Amino acid sequence: MEDLLTTLQRRFIIGDGPMGTMLLGRRGSRYETIEEFSLHEPDEVVRLHRDYVEAGSEILGASTFSANRIRLAHTGVLAHLEEFNRLGVALAREAAGDRAWVLGKLGPTGRILEPLGDLSHAEARDAYAEQAAILADAGADILGLETMGDLAEVAVALEAMRSVSRLPCLVSFAFDTSVRTLMGVTPEQAATAALDGGADVVGANCGVGPDEAEQAVGRMRAAAPRALLLAEPNAGLPELEGERSVYVLGPERFADYAEKVARLGVRIISACCGATPDHIRAMDERCRPLRENPPCP
Repeated sequence: MEDLLTTLQRRFIIGDGPMGTMLLGRRGSRYETIEEFSLHEPDEVVRLHRDYVEAGSEILGASTFSANRIRLAHTGVLAHLEEFNRLGVALAREAAGDRAWVLGKLGPTGRILEPLGDLSHAEARDAYAEQAAILADAGADILGLETMGDLAEVAVALEAMRSVSRLPCLVSFAFDTSVRTLMGVTPEQAATAALDGGADVVGANCGVGPDEAEQAVGRMRAAAPRALLLAEPNAGLPELEGERSVYVLGPERFADYAEKVARLGVRIISACCGATPDHIRAMDERCRPLRENPPCP
């Protein structure tokens, strides 16, 4: 396939949806971590990836979001760290074939860096470097640091990722209803810091829903007019139906959001928690006409 960044300079692509909420919905809460599905039920993981490709996804996120040393230290599966990351990329690649790129996902450590917290910069740097090196060696096309809220952690992670790989790097932040991260970071601050740290793509993921994601990437666009942007919101906030958490925003609402951010010049348009392949299909169908003459980033 063509180099991903070259493609993003020309047009937008439709990404995929979540692995976590979909695998839990299909198979139930049977493991400590989502990554364990790759180890114990690889066929189910490949099936979900393929469902996204068939729905229109051109980039697949490997199921590796929590597979860093610091997060896995609180589980009983730390010994499988390398296996989780290699399997995550391999299963996504199997489903992608020559129809989609593979994004090696990295998430936050779940701890707060010194001096506000007890996580040292060196410990965080080593954890990110370890995971990024495995993902790159396993064959990912791009590294994606997602659902971030702390600029200090982003800086450490980007430094680590750049130290072990020359792959493109994506950084996305989770914003709340005030369009700030949990650490109070604004979209303008997020975009500037990530790009200054060497990110090739910056954006918003998870958080609340499409409205907040649209606001966040719109403000990022104003702060960094030539940046390659990503938008990947949740399907709203979950509501309880009995003992089940249900995300209420349907595919048509996501198609509306996808068209709006495509017209803003966003280059990767995806979906996060609560979305399904049907959401991706609706987004792809709505945005397909815009691919003929996409807005410039």
